[in-house]
Amino acid sequence: MSWERSEKPEPVGRDPPELAPTTSNAEKNVGILPAVDDANLSREDTEAIYDRFAPGRKRLVTAVVACGGVASTVSSLLLLAAIPEIAADLNSTGSIVNVSNAIYILFMGISTLFWGPISQVYGRKWPCIISAATFFAFCVGTALSPNLAAFFVFRILSAFAGTAYLVLGSSCISDIYKPTERGTALAWFLNGTLIGQAFGPFIGGVIVTFHSWRVLFWFQSALGGLTTVLAVFFLPETSYRRKADELEGLSTKAKIAQVWDWVNPFRVLALFRIPKLLVVGIATASLVWNMQALLTPIRYVINPRFQLTSPLQSGLFFLAPGCGFFFGTYMGGRWADRTVKLWIKRRGRRIPEDRLRSTFVAMGGVIPCCIIIYGWAIEKEKGGIPLPVICMFVQGFAQVIAFPSLNTYCLDVFKGKSAEVIAGNYFFRYALAAVGTAVCLPAIQSIGVGWFSTITALFVFFSSVGVYFVVIMAGKEDAKGESEQV
Repeated sequence: MSWERSEKPEPVGRDPPELAPTTSNAEKNVGILPAVDDANLSREDTEAIYDRFAPGRKRLVTAVVACGGVASTVSSLLLLAAIPEIAADLNSTGSIVNVSNAIYILFMGISTLFWGPISQVYGRKWPCIISAATFFAFCVGTALSPNLAAFFVFRILSAFAGTAYLVLGSSCISDIYKPTERGTALAWFLNGTLIGQAFGPFIGGVIVTFHSWRVLFWFQSALGGLTTVLAVFFLPETSYRRKADELEGLSTKAKIAQVWDWVNPFRVLALFRIPKLLVVGIATASLVWNMQALLTPIRYVINPRFQLTSPLQSGLFFLAPGCGFFFGTYMGGRWADRTVKLWIKRRGRRIPEDRLRSTFVAMGGVIPCCIIIYGWAIEKEKGGIPLPVICMFVQGFAQVIAFPSLNTYCLDVFKGKSAEVIAGNYFFRYALAAVGTAVCLPAIQSIGVGWFSTITALFVFFSSVGVYFVVIMAGKEDAKGESEQV
């Protein structure tokens, strides 16, 4: 497979065309071919694309899609503080209820394979509205579930419905922000999704301490309803070109065949035959694996270690990574954009892989060290409460340093297929997160939290090494291209 660049490096002061006219053999094999019309866009045309919305409207779009991201991701971890109560009410066990959460996360990943291509065909707005409305309905069904089977079914359906914002939120930001600006905007969007995951268990702990676990899902229903209203009234159509416009004049049969070709989820997976996308997908998945492995077992690991007795007490521990996510937002996106601008000055042009340089310290050093210290501090009962809390905070902070760069790279590298690339990336991360959710408790019970944390730390570290090689290979290809031009 080739490591060739997917787009030409940009000269300073010029935004890139949608897709460059040069592609590697690997890219041709998965249908990444030059978009002739977009490739001929002038600088004025590309400026006009990004200037369609005023800065205030752009911030509103970011806020709306971030709200949708919160609604979806908070559901994946909201019930962690309530697993024993749900198991008792539905005549099941904590392990079985935890499997439902793993299945929920898995279907979050599967659904991205559909939402991404659909948005390329029909635009962003209507898929967002449909996603939020159906998520609302299925959360109501979960709250009313009379037995475990119904609980599983409605959880799966709500996972499939609610994940659109994770893909389409990133795509909306890519539609309206320039490459040198979108890292900051994407950091705020990701802050919403990450805070939803971190604060969800705390909110769940508060609710379950004073009310039935079913109130958790009425709370989710309210979030889904709010997101629906925001999408209807405040979310504009951000996509400037929809494939559906190309269907005019075709017969019904031809339209169906063409739409299926466009939304076929296997086209999304085929993109990851390209090595650099696969490596970045695994790197992103390693961070989500770490997050799930950190947050899922807290009530089963922290409560016995510190003799905690209520869901509210253990829920307080989720605030540490949540605060890390929040404060990291102020630095993560800006650090990514600053790194891009620095390398533009050094090289005189931009290549997408330069953005990945901003992940090296966080993924290669800070996160693995914090994981190991956290795990062995719990295992050996050292450091009291402050040490694991500090490690959880720093991990959360470092994750938000790395996430915007990895996500924005997916938007930059093949912009004509940005929604499909980000959809495939989300599939990778949530598929692995589902595995992490399912195996973390049995693994910790088998080998201990110390060794499990060590394995997780090594996974994140070697994923960072893979990202490093993606950057190095891209730099060599860029230098080779320049020498050939000379």
